[in-house]
Amino acid sequence: MKTDVVVIGLGYIGLPTAALISSKGFYVHGVDTNQKVIDTVNEGKIHIVEPDLEKAVKFSVDNGFLKADSKAVEANTYLIVVPTPFDKNHNPDISFIQQATRAIIPILKKGDLYIIESTSPVGTTEKMMEFIYEKRPDLTDNLYIAYCPERVLPGNIMHELIYNDRVIGGINDESSEKAMNFYKKFVKGNQYKANSRTAEMCKLVENSSRDVQIAFANELSIICDKANIDVWELIQLANRHPRVTILNPGTGVGGHCIAVDPYFIISGYPNESKIIKYSRDINNQKPLWCLNKIEETISEYFVRNNEYPNVALMGLTFKPDVDDIRESPSLLIAKKMINHKKINSLFLVDPNLKTSKDLDITEIETAIKKSQIIVFLVAHKEFNKLRLTDKIILNFCNSKII
Repeated sequence: MKTDVVVIGLGYIGLPTAALISSKGFYVHGVDTNQKVIDTVNEGKIHIVEPDLEKAVKFSVDNGFLKADSKAVEANTYLIVVPTPFDKNHNPDISFIQQATRAIIPILKKGDLYIIESTSPVGTTEKMMEFIYEKRPDLTDNLYIAYCPERVLPGNIMHELIYNDRVIGGINDESSEKAMNFYKKFVKGNQYKANSRTAEMCKLVENSSRDVQIAFANELSIICDKANIDVWELIQLANRHPRVTILNPGTGVGGHCIAVDPYFIISGYPNESKIIKYSRDINNQKPLWCLNKIEETISEYFVRNNEYPNVALMGLTFKPDVDDIRESPSLLIAKKMINHKKINSLFLVDPNLKTSKDLDITEIETAIKKSQIIVFLVAHKEFNKLRLTDKIILNFCNSKII
């Protein structure tokens, strides 16, 4: 069987991308370093929570269009969809991209298309081009190299991979056109051509803009708490202005995009990115503010009742209705609450995390029944319309409880 596309990285974006391409009749070879992920995919199953993904994976695997392995094979198109973390000083780490690229250098051939989808600092695509040509001088100016970031929302990835617009930036015009022709085979959204640096910055700017907007909402929630104003009501009223759209505050900002991407700009342009950096600081402080409010409530309970309460933390993922805990502010709060000296029992609740090797997950009904203080950190749909009587409630995410 001849492979059409190699997708390196079968995580939250790589696997849906591989499933979508293979469901269109292309032979896709997925690569991952985690053997459990490889085995799961080859069984036609998935290791993440994402609507419609398992159906697509099962179809492609059962019909021989998708296979997972630990090593790449020769193909015509290579997609790099691996993580790009940062170090303790928030400097981006592109070593995973380089490792993935190194793995395919021996099998690249003239005329192949190489695309990075991983979120990357500006200039990464050009660095990988130089890295490839240094190792394979025979390929110099004979590859199509481009950057095309994903811009999807967890929980709706399969739909948005098809219908969202794409920004595609090649190292030259020919590479941009080649990549656009590739995406046209399975993307129905509009495509916009740019150079690789503009495409890289576009991804970072999109999420940094969201981070700034969320920081305003989070700062507003702290101000309203001090002013004894219902922030949710305030935002609803303010948004009735025809040119005002304020986002909802929460426990902070999580996930591998909005909580991470601004640092890619800050690290490269530290003196110029003042608003972006300050917004990151606000959003990083919000979970600590929430934690302080929880501790105040615990202390007040003890003063009134002369006993320590049971506390339930509702939601641990970074956003509603997913199982993704990357950079989750709610998880940070939970970890700081474990072994708290002034509570009797702590119940961690998340319907999307049935089991966890690091956390003891409690069922919703059990946690509510046994707890005196209920803290809503993530607005999962399972929490809607819960009837809570004789409970102390802290609602940091505007869960629709009764």
